[in-house]
Amino acid sequence: MFSWFKNKGCKVVHPAGRILRARFDAAQTTADNARHWANADSLSADAAASADVRSKLRERSRYEIANNSYAKGIILTIANDCIGTGPRLQLLTDSPEINRRIETEFSRWADSTNLAEKLRTMRMAKAGDGEAFGMLVANMQLRCSVKLDLQLVEAERVTSPQLTLIANNSVDGIEFDAYGNPNIYYVLRQHPGDSGYFSMDCDRISAAAMIHWFRIDRPGQHRGVPEITPALPLFAQLRRYTLAVLGAAETAADFAAVLYTDSPANGEAANLEPMDIVGLEKRMATTLPDGWKLGQIEAQQPTTTYSEFKREVLNEISRCMNMPLNIALCNSSGYNYASGRLDHQTYYKSIRVEQAHMGEVVLDRIFEAWLYEAQLLTEFAFLRRQPYLPRQWFFDGVEHVDPAKEANAQSKRLISNTTTLAAEFARQGKDWEVELRQRSKEKLLMAELGLLPKENSNAKQVA
Repeated sequence: MFSWFKNKGCKVVHPAGRILRARFDAAQTTADNARHWANADSLSADAAASADVRSKLRERSRYEIANNSYAKGIILTIANDCIGTGPRLQLLTDSPEINRRIETEFSRWADSTNLAEKLRTMRMAKAGDGEAFGMLVANMQLRCSVKLDLQLVEAERVTSPQLTLIANNSVDGIEFDAYGNPNIYYVLRQHPGDSGYFSMDCDRISAAAMIHWFRIDRPGQHRGVPEITPALPLFAQLRRYTLAVLGAAETAADFAAVLYTDSPANGEAANLEPMDIVGLEKRMATTLPDGWKLGQIEAQQPTTTYSEFKREVLNEISRCMNMPLNIALCNSSGYNYASGRLDHQTYYKSIRVEQAHMGEVVLDRIFEAWLYEAQLLTEFAFLRRQPYLPRQWFFDGVEHVDPAKEANAQSKRLISNTTTLAAEFARQGKDWEVELRQRSKEKLLMAELGLLPKENSNAKQVA
């Protein structure tokens, strides 16, 4: 099997004819661009993102997020938009009764473990630290039948404390099997940054009990790099520029007045000591020395380009996060309806991709572990006959800017059969079966109370 992968000896045949020599300007090294490309290298993905490099990036990223309101706001917005109030499970089996029961039990378990809050924290860690780890552990204090819990782990704790004891096929705390699949995670029992006594003792955690969520930017990459890495220098420049503008304004405001003269040196003006201080009293008229005038420094800060510079830098910062400027600024005053909606469409498409990735890497793993633990209980013994439960995940819907237009378009799509109720409810992050059953109950109650119009009074006959 897979014998065609083996190299049985290949003869390389060069095509006959003239050899074409092509030149790329970007591949040329000149005196003008040598400094720009000085840090370019050919390191592998894991070598470029070594433990020391990732540690330095994490430290600077956390510092910037903690001290820069724009960085903090961008990270919070992404986590809130991606996770929202939490994902909701919808099973797709042929048994509606099994679907409702499992969905209800899993929702109760998610509330008991604060799953939505932990997922938001994981999304912020993925953006700020580059990766998020979660261990599937037992928690007997949970107020639900399944005692499975998700324990979050910071990236520093997943490392190789003793390199001599780690196999060669490992990358900074993760050991891989012969097929490149994670096999063992080495997790420190204490955080390296804890105060007081620190021990390098670690636990060997099976990959089945560990969730590792990060964005793979290069083939062969096994550890994550902070997603805001390209923006870190820009955040620093933005803060420096803001402080420089503030310092210039304060300097101008500190000088109340200046005495100056138009007379030449050794002229007819009175002789005064340079940099001398003259006290002035409020609401008092005074006379000046002969030949001298009183002038005041004008505070010309901030300059007229200050706000434009900040917007351009923030636009470049938010680009690496696939976030439009008006969301990063939390201000759409310079947008019209069309441009604002167009930018939001691109942003929400990125959010949907992120949610799909989280569903595959995080949520499916959590649900499979929960299902395994549930099958061990007597009340869920019927699940042992279910080899696989098809499912999908719902997230909070996106509110439309103009609800009336959206409702009209939705009605036309349903009438023309170009959409389904399932698809329309999914846009709002809702389960169509749950919503229709709820609507049926409401109509029956309204008919019982006499709140329906006369033409709908026969709603009691609805099944």
